[in-house]
Parts: sequence; C-alpha cells; structure tokens
Amino acid sequence: MSPEPQAPRSAPESGTAPGPSALTKQAPGAGARGENVIHNIGYRNYDGPRLGRSYARASLFEQSLRGAYGLGRSAKSKVLPMILFAVMCVPAAIVVAVTVFTKAKEMPVEYSSYVIQMQPVIGIYIAAMAPQAVSLDLRFRVVPLYFSRPIRRGDYVAAKYAALSAAIFVFTATSVVILYVGALLAKLDFGDQTKDFALGLVCCLVFSVLHAGIGLAAAAATPRRGFGVAAIIAVLTIPYMLISALQAIVSTQGETSAVGWLGLGSPGSLIDGLQSKLLGGRNAFPLGVELTNAQASAYVALIALLIAGTYALLLRRYRKAGL
Repeated sequence: MSPEPQAPRSAPESGTAPGPSALTKQAPGAGARGENVIHNIGYRNYDGPRLGRSYARASLFEQSLRGAYGLGRSAKSKVLPMILFAVMCVPAAIVVAVTVFTKAKEMPVEYSSYVIQMQPVIGIYIAAMAPQAVSLDLRFRVVPLYFSRPIRRGDYVAAKYAALSAAIFVFTATSVVILYVGALLAKLDFGDQTKDFALGLVCCLVFSVLHAGIGLAAAAATPRRGFGVAAIIAVLTIPYMLISALQAIVSTQGETSAVGWLGLGSPGSLIDGLQSKLLGGRNAFPLGVELTNAQASAYVALIALLIAGTYALLLRRYRKAGL
C-alpha cells in the first residue's frame, strides 16, 4: 500500500516569524519524488507614503552640510572645522574691538577684502572638508546605495555642491557679520555700512560657489582623502603664489595693464579683482592696480565658466561612478 499523504500545515499566524518549513513544503503525494512548493505566507508590499527625490536631495544636503562642521559625528571630527572657524572669526572680533575703543570713523578692513585676506585659512578648510564630502563615498563604495532609488546622479552632485557652497558661505560670512555688528556698535553710518555689508555677502557667495566647485572636482578625482587634500591645496595655493609673483615682476616694469590680465590665472586673484572692481573692496594687486571694464568683464565671464565647468566635470565623474 502507498503511504497516506500528509496534510499541509496551516500558514503561521500574523505576528509570528515563519520557520523554514513554512517557506518550503512538500507537495501532497510528492514525497517519493522530493518535489517542493513555496507557500504564500502573507508578506505585503509597502503601500505607505513615499517622500520621493526632493526629500532625498534635501536629506543629503542636510547631512553633507552638518558633516562639513562635524555635527552628528564624533568629537574628533569637530576639532579641525571648529578651530578653523574660530581662527576665521577671531581677527574680525579684534578689528571690531579696535574700532569701538578707538572710536574710528571707518572700519580698518572692508567687508569683501576680509575674505581675500583670510584665504589661507579658508583654503585649509576647503581642503579638509571637500574630500570628506565625496572621497569617502567613493573609497568605501557606498555611491551605488545613493543611486539605487529614488535619487539620481544629478541629484547627488547638486546636493553635494550646494552643501559645500553653503558650508563655505557660513564659514566666510560669519566673520563679515561680526564686522557689521561691530560697525553698528561703533555708531558708523548705518546706510554706508549696510550697503558695504551686502556687497561683502555677495563676495562671500561668489567665493563659496567658485571654490566649492573647484574643491569638489579635485576631491572627486580620487577616492583617497589624502590625495584629495593635497590636490586642493595645490590647486588653490600654487597658482595664486605664482600669479602674485608674476604680478609683482611686471609691476616693477610699469606694465600695469598686464597685472590685471595676470589675475585671471588663479581663483584667489579672480575673486580679489572682482571684489575690488565691483564690490567696493581693495585688492592686493601690486601698486593697487584697478581693473579696466574689459578686464572686469573677463573676470566675471571666467568665474561663471569655472563654476559651470566644475559642475559639468562632477556630473561626468558620477555618470559611471559605482557601476
């Protein structure tokens, strides 16, 4: 006689974890052949609200911005950005104290010029934070997780670019705000100070967007954080030092027009020339050379080209990243 077929067991009750036998069962009458079937144990698809790409972009922007200051990370990660932030703000506070106690008639430093004078500190901050924003994702190969869904490569680039630009803007604009508050405490002319303060914020914004693009493009070229730091320092420092030396040489020969054109050769001198011509500051060019209208137009065009070019490079870099 053939063996009696076994009755299939019922599905597990809701809220209990199914065992292995609930997933794979012997079909009735199929014991001799060893055939198996899979039973429906009641798993359901997620049918709740989906927040979509905009929420993913906003979350990535927020986390990247917080990470630029070590927020939400270990105490060790907060040390360098906070020290650099203090180094950026303390000279502004000293300028304010001197202005208030000496009852000066004007601020010793223009709002837009202050950012240019503090470029070494800002460069160190960018070199430290830009690789942290993108190089670690490439090194630990978590980029495919971002691109699984719903975020796209363009969303990732836009969020990272905006986050680093915002971080640099906060880093530079805070000291400008300190100078403005000091000017008001010193009872300087409100209208003039407010106008110069607004121009200083514009300088900080242009500086931040330009240098964020350069920093991210250099950092995204390698998954090694150390290489990214070295590349950013080289890109921001070497051209500026070289251009400054060349400007000093040609100025001694009376070639004042060449001084302005040479300023197109580095990001730092680009912003320096722009703020002195259009934002009411004083540049660090030899002999205080002012740009002509043609040179100022070339500066604006090159800054716009660099911003668009670095953004395009980032899009191209992440077109195949993680595949």
